[in-house]
Amino acid sequence: RSIIASVGDPSGPGVFEPCHGSAPDIAGKDLANPLATILSAAMMLRFDLDRPEAADAIEAAVSKVLDDKIRTGDIMEPGMTQVGCKQMGEEVVKRL
Repeated sequence: RSIIASVGDPSGPGVFEPCHGSAPDIAGKDLANPLATILSAAMMLRFDLDRPEAADAIEAAVSKVLDDKIRTGDIMEPGMTQVGCKQMGEEVVKRL
C-alpha cells in the first residue's frame, strides 16, 4: 500500500490519503489496518500544516507499535501479536 498526497494548487492545502480501496467485504469487522491512514495524517502535518514535530511523534508511535511486534491480520507474521483495527489504533495512541 502507498500513501500519496494529491497534487493541486500549491498555494492551497493538499489532500492526504492512503492509496487503497474501501474494502467493503471487511467493513464493520474490525479487520482493516489503520496504519496507512494514520501515516497519511502525519504527512498532512509535515507537508501541509508545518507541524513536523507532531508528524515525527506519529511516525515514531507507528514504528514503536511495529517494533513491539503488533500486527493486523494483513501483515501478520509468526511470533507477532495479532490485533484488530480498533486495537491497532489504540496501540499507536498509547505510544504518542
